[in-house]
Amino acid sequence: MKLPSLNIQILLGAILGVAIGLFFHRLGAENHVVQNGLYVSGLIGTMFIDLLKMILIPLVFCSIAVGIANLRQHQQMHRVWTTTLLFFVSSMAIAIVVGMSASLYFKPGSGLHLAMFSNAMQSFEAKQLPLPEFFAQFLHGLFVNPFTALSQGNVLSVVIFALILGISLVMGGERFKNILKLLQEGLEITMLIVGWVMHLAPFGIAALLIKLVAMQDATMLATLATFVAVVIGTLLLHGVVILPLILYLFTGKSPLWFWRGAREALVTAFATSSSSATLPVTLRCTMQHLHVKPEIAGFVVPLGATINMDGTALYEAAAALFIANLAGIELNLAQQLIVAFTAMIAAIGAPGIPSAGMVTMVMVLQSVGLPAEAIAILLPVDRLLDTLRTTVNVQGDMIGSLVVQKLVNKS
Repeated sequence: MKLPSLNIQILLGAILGVAIGLFFHRLGAENHVVQNGLYVSGLIGTMFIDLLKMILIPLVFCSIAVGIANLRQHQQMHRVWTTTLLFFVSSMAIAIVVGMSASLYFKPGSGLHLAMFSNAMQSFEAKQLPLPEFFAQFLHGLFVNPFTALSQGNVLSVVIFALILGISLVMGGERFKNILKLLQEGLEITMLIVGWVMHLAPFGIAALLIKLVAMQDATMLATLATFVAVVIGTLLLHGVVILPLILYLFTGKSPLWFWRGAREALVTAFATSSSSATLPVTLRCTMQHLHVKPEIAGFVVPLGATINMDGTALYEAAAALFIANLAGIELNLAQQLIVAFTAMIAAIGAPGIPSAGMVTMVMVLQSVGLPAEAIAILLPVDRLLDTLRTTVNVQGDMIGSLVVQKLVNKS
C-alpha cells in the first residue's frame, strides 16, 4: 500500500492534532486521559523540535559559507546582498503599516481598561532594556567566538562568521578549494539528515498542535477578542494577499504554486512557532520544491530567519497601539512613527537577545512611554498568535528568496 506524500501526511497530522486538542480542551485539564495525552504529546513534540535544532547550526553554517563562495564566483554577491536587504526592510515596513492601520481603525482595547488586568501586571516583572543598550547588546552579539556561537546555538553569530568565512574562501581562491569542497559535502549531508527528520514531521506537528489547542485559555481569548481578531486578520491579510501579490508581481508565480511547494515549511512554522527551528525545513522546501538556486537560498533564507520578521514587526506595532488604547493614551503621528521604527528594529534584533520577544516588546512600549508591565496582558494569547506570526515570518523568507533570484537573474 502506497502512503500519501509527505505534504499530505503533514497536513493530516496538523488536522488530527487540532481535533484531538479541541477534544482534550472539552474534557478539561483535570481529566486523567488528558494529562497522559498531553505528557506524551509534550515528549513527541519536544523531540521533533530538538531534532530540527540539532541539525540547525551545521546547516546554517554550511549553507551560508557555500552560498557566499558560489555567489562571489559568479560576481553576483553585491546585487544579491543589496536586493535581499531592500526586500526585507520593504516587506517589514508594509507589515507594520498594515498592522498599525487596522489597529487605528478598529481600536482594540478601547472598551477595556488597564485596571481590569491589575493582578496580572503586578505579578509580572518586565525586563526593561533601553534602545541604546539594546543596540549595544545587539552589536556585541554579532561577533562572538565561532566555537561558542556554534555550541550555544547563537544563529545570528553563526551567520556572521559564515559570511566572513565564505568571503575568505573566495579571496583565497584555489588555496582553500578543499575546505570549500568539505563544506559543500557537509551541506549535502545535513540536507540528507533533514530529509530523515521530516519523516517524523506528521507526528511532531500533531503533538505540538494537540498541546497548543488543549491549553488555550478561552476566558482570556474572549476578553481580548478584538485584539486577537485584529492581529489574526492583519497577519492573514499580509500572508494571504500582500506577500503572494508581491511574489506574482515580481516573478509571475501563482500563490497556489507557492503554497504547494512551501506547505511543509509553513505547517512546521505554525506548529513550532520558531523560525529558527523551522529553518532546516524552510531551506529544504525553498531549494527542492520552489527551485531556488542553492547559493541564493543558502544566503537569503538563513539570513531572513534571523532578521526578516514581518509577522513579529506587525504584531509588536499592533500590540503597542492596543496597550495605548487600554491605558487611554492617544498616540500622535510622531509617536506612531516611533512605534513603527522601534518595532522594525526590535524585530530585526530580536534573535540576539535572551527572552527576545518579551524584551523587544517592552522596548517598543517604552519608546512612547507606555507601561512596560502591560505586556503581562498579552502573555495568555501570545503563544496562539505566535503560531501565525512565525508562519508569516517564514513565508516572507521563502518569497524573498524567489524575488531575489528573479531580480538577480534579470541583471
